[in-house]
Amino acid sequence: MKTIGFLGPAGSFTEMATMSIFPKQIRKEFSTIPTCMEGVSSGEVDAAVVPLENAIEGSVNLTLDYLIHKHQLPIVGEVSVPVEQHLLIHPNHLNDWKSVHSIYSHPHAIAQCHEFLRIALPQGEVKYANSTSAAAKFVMENPNLKVAAIGNELAAKTYNLSIIEKNIHDYENNRTRFVILSKKREEIVTPYTLGHKTTLMITLPSDYSGALHQVLSAFSWRKLNLSKIESRPMKTGLGNYFFVIDVEQKMDEILIPGVIAELEALGCGVRVLGSYPFFTISSAKVEKTTL
Repeated sequence: MKTIGFLGPAGSFTEMATMSIFPKQIRKEFSTIPTCMEGVSSGEVDAAVVPLENAIEGSVNLTLDYLIHKHQLPIVGEVSVPVEQHLLIHPNHLNDWKSVHSIYSHPHAIAQCHEFLRIALPQGEVKYANSTSAAAKFVMENPNLKVAAIGNELAAKTYNLSIIEKNIHDYENNRTRFVILSKKREEIVTPYTLGHKTTLMITLPSDYSGALHQVLSAFSWRKLNLSKIESRPMKTGLGNYFFVIDVEQKMDEILIPGVIAELEALGCGVRVLGSYPFFTISSAKVEKTTL
């Protein structure tokens, strides 16, 4: 049986994504995204699930930076999970929840619920945690404090907290994309498969005018659809960037290799970060199972 690492602690959206794709595998929590990736690199776990992008807050830059600069871990899958944020409190404070003095959660979750917090808990001081589940765990461990957490239904069940207000996020249709990383390039098969993607990292030649236009043209005339293009600093100086491009097609023997050959002929650097299936989960209500 395989062991799958995820960004913990238990009850996080990352665990929810992990449970949906690997319901029968052993799960191991890590406290940070870097340690999660290091667990795969060292062989401590067979694969890891880490957040990559939120529909409201954008890319998780730490994940991207470690994928590019720190580890050579291929992406072998992607899962999209709906984000449903709830206000969680300790059962001791059911009757006076509006008097809580602090609200704990991940920075992305706080930002996603800004309007609710402004109206419902204007006196509450925002406190940042490494994850929504870490915030829920803190509330559980401090029953005498008048504090609340923003988290999901799994976190509430895991830490025996009460959901006092449901769906407090400011925007509907909020989702988070998680990527599955593994040194073993085994095909992941689930009922949730929607299609395949190939993700490329491309660096441009510094002395080539119009290089980005040429890069995009290489995909365009081959009728390859790009679902995302994003620039990130190369960390070598101001104005130096690389581009991460998602192509909505599985790696083949002609089209994508043809793009790579054309870009390399232009002087671009090209690295394939992964060619993988992508999945989507329609509901964030996942029952907690034992390890």
